[in-house]
Amino acid sequence: MEHYKMNLTLKVWRQRNSKDNGSFETYAVKDISSEMSFLEMFDVLNEQLITEGKDPIAFDHDCREGICGACSMHINGKPHGPWSQNTTCQLHMRAFKDGDTVVVEPWRSRAFPVLKDLMVDRQAFDRIIQAGGYISVNTGNAVDANALPIDKRDADDSFAAAACIGCGACVAACPNGSAMLYVSAKVSQLALLPQGAPERKTRAMNMVAQMDKEGFGNCTNVYACEAECPKGISVANIARMNREYITASLSADPE
Repeated sequence: MEHYKMNLTLKVWRQRNSKDNGSFETYAVKDISSEMSFLEMFDVLNEQLITEGKDPIAFDHDCREGICGACSMHINGKPHGPWSQNTTCQLHMRAFKDGDTVVVEPWRSRAFPVLKDLMVDRQAFDRIIQAGGYISVNTGNAVDANALPIDKRDADDSFAAAACIGCGACVAACPNGSAMLYVSAKVSQLALLPQGAPERKTRAMNMVAQMDKEGFGNCTNVYACEAECPKGISVANIARMNREYITASLSADPE
């Protein structure tokens, strides 16, 4: 693959804290290798800023392997940038051309307040999981793989839903700031397996209630969430969660 250098103009959102209004600042970066990752390019920019005695840009990252979902950046109007089913840390600079202007923002959602610059507080997702994204099982020795026969289709669907890394791209892509794809993936991965049966009647109701409490918007079937999800989580999970919710609601004990 041909390697080449490029010069870019970056318009980056800078915000000191959640109470600051924030604004875009423009930076020039030069001699960026086409084979750098997007985060490596930001490392170069931050080294440049530190050398100039300026405050480096705060951004989230951890594994840099597309596993953790921490590298949440809104790049040129798309969560995680122009490549499909790709996280920011997996995005390489060959996705851009010499002389391009690249606009980088944090996730935009009332439920994801900006902490600083490109970092947002995604603890709302953690609280949704705490509300019902767990199972009651014996945590002793692992049982034999064939002890609980599971239909192959259910196992595959559960595995696909469990691929969700909780990055929040679905929320950032949705015009309503809805977290339905995330919540439905977490509900589905447990609802499809027998291990998830003990909490089945309360899981969807509790997690949806917490989602609403956190201030996420409603789903209006735009499907931007699936289109921008780095792991290709299907909106079919939303339909499954709706069925789980309705079934639980109808079987709930009257007060």
